[in-house]
Amino acid sequence: QVQLVESGGGLVQAGASLRLSCAASGRPFSSYAMGWFRQAPGKEREFVAAINWSGRRTYYADSVKGRFTISRDNAKNTVYLQMNNLKPEDTAVYYCAAAGGGIADNTLSSYDYWGQGTHVTVSS
Repeated sequence: QVQLVESGGGLVQAGASLRLSCAASGRPFSSYAMGWFRQAPGKEREFVAAINWSGRRTYYADSVKGRFTISRDNAKNTVYLQMNNLKPEDTAVYYCAAAGGGIADNTLSSYDYWGQGTHVTVSS
């Protein structure tokens, strides 16, 4: 069992930056691939970024490539999402998720554990 707690969301203006954190507890964090997903009001949850267990491989949705960076610190059991040049269309609840298979993936069904989410609102 893995527990995930996100933090770092907030209300910012377009062009600003935020860093989301996801702290994990439970089974060894380093064995999990980690992902960030988001869900805007009235829309389905969508993939944002993923990182494999070692941190050497990362993957991004086209909509955030070049603006967002996913990273992890296995010593701190934490995964991060650095979000730069935020746009109003980035407004959503952001969720982190853990995949027990250790392989980073962009599909929701690959992830076994989910956090409660943190709100990000970007005003124009």
